[in-house]
Amino acid sequence: MNLRQLHYFLAVADEGSFTRAAERLRVAQPSLSQQIKSLEKELGGPLLERLPKGVRLTAAGKAFMADARSAVTHVASAARSARSALGLEAGELEVATVTSVAFGVLPSAFRIWHERHPATTITLREYTHRDALDDAVRMGVGDIAVGPRPTQWRGPIVDLGWEEFVVVLATSDPLARAMRPVALEELADRDWVLFGPDHGLSAMILDVCARAGFAPRRTVQTSQVAAAGHLAAAGLGVTIIPSNVLPQGLDAAIRSVEPPLMRQLVAFTRQDWPPLAAAFLQALQAQPWLPRPATAMVVP
Repeated sequence: MNLRQLHYFLAVADEGSFTRAAERLRVAQPSLSQQIKSLEKELGGPLLERLPKGVRLTAAGKAFMADARSAVTHVASAARSARSALGLEAGELEVATVTSVAFGVLPSAFRIWHERHPATTITLREYTHRDALDDAVRMGVGDIAVGPRPTQWRGPIVDLGWEEFVVVLATSDPLARAMRPVALEELADRDWVLFGPDHGLSAMILDVCARAGFAPRRTVQTSQVAAAGHLAAAGLGVTIIPSNVLPQGLDAAIRSVEPPLMRQLVAFTRQDWPPLAAAFLQALQAQPWLPRPATAMVVP
């Protein structure tokens, strides 16, 4: 068994087709098929069921897939760590995060990083849910992760600071005329711009609204945090998003929640900080971060 066979197997499994996998890998389909057959022969049985149109995983293939993906991920991570330590290829940094942090927090840190290390490259891995981020990092994704504090984490964690969630209202909303923070109870009768069930902010909004005694009434659902602000500004419903992702010049009323709605952000990794990750951590810490207000409602 070799790494190429694992790459080929994962490509076929992901694409559901030898043809599409060969196109993605830029290899001849007969060569791809032969590598998969060799892998199946070594393992003692079929990993893929050949169908008239495409393929699907057998029970053995499903059992094999998770560890195969983990092996490929760990090899890539090992190569990056070695190149970073040796100073090869001018350094390659892989950062894992959630989508809202990717949009609202990381660009300024990347600017600082690029000014200090202009020859390096950055790969950004984004996830819509904090649990997906944590699982991916455990499996070997990312030299450094930036996001909400992970639960039951055994590796290094560094506190960065706090981010505030704010309410976005159309300028025509009666609450827009009141220049004060908004209690969530005041939004119980509003339409809402919400996120899909697999988005991390969805559970947070539903939870804080439930604490305020109501379930938000959805009119629009989006997976894009920045788009939610524009949709709310257009009068399709109110929404709650991190203040650091507010689009510049948004024609809307932005109000803090009463009490302030805050989330802690941290940087974390699996074991020790790789050299490039340790340097990027310094760029993260160089940014201005909000402190936690004494009366804040803390969300995960």
